[in-house]
Amino acid sequence: MLGFPATTELHKQLPKKAIYAKFKMNTAAKEKIDIDISRITIVNEISAAKLHIAEGKQVKNFFVVLVALKKKDFDERTIATISKLIPQNVLFVLECGEEEKLAIYYTRLLQTSWKRKGSFSIELKGLTLDAVWENVVIQISGVEIKSGNTLDEQIEVDDKRKKLEKQIERLDEQARKEKQPKKKFELVQVINRLKEEQGGVE
Repeated sequence: MLGFPATTELHKQLPKKAIYAKFKMNTAAKEKIDIDISRITIVNEISAAKLHIAEGKQVKNFFVVLVALKKKDFDERTIATISKLIPQNVLFVLECGEEEKLAIYYTRLLQTSWKRKGSFSIELKGLTLDAVWENVVIQISGVEIKSGNTLDEQIEVDDKRKKLEKQIERLDEQARKEKQPKKKFELVQVINRLKEEQGGVE
């Protein structure tokens, strides 16, 4: 799967009941998972030995987990919960019908868009497993790391920029609908301040 070496393949079913029992989940938590997910399977284990590279300081291995979804408009919190329950780095392949998307929990849930099943491939590049994992995160998130930033810093910067974009869009729409000139002027001033702040985000 994803173009990974055959030596990394597993195909190990992860029964939902086992997850519920292991983490002593209550009925409400179980129902949230049941609403969105029909099946969970571990399909690859990526380790330093299997890739013939050095172990990472942080990452010793990571898993590819195939999640069969019941619907495309799933609750993102369900995948975030599963990610937190599995005490490993996990790359999710979320499958629904004939489409799939990739997701990874890294400070928050990062996702690709939906594509036809089997369209994705991920390049495992790096001299250590830390570097390989970071490159996987970059490929899925689409983050472009600016000079001097770490991956974490860049994700934080991008999130801040997106948040400002949404604020500007919302206020822009509000300003267009506003009938009172004074109120309209005040909104435009706020928009301009946010745009300046946005320009300073690097």
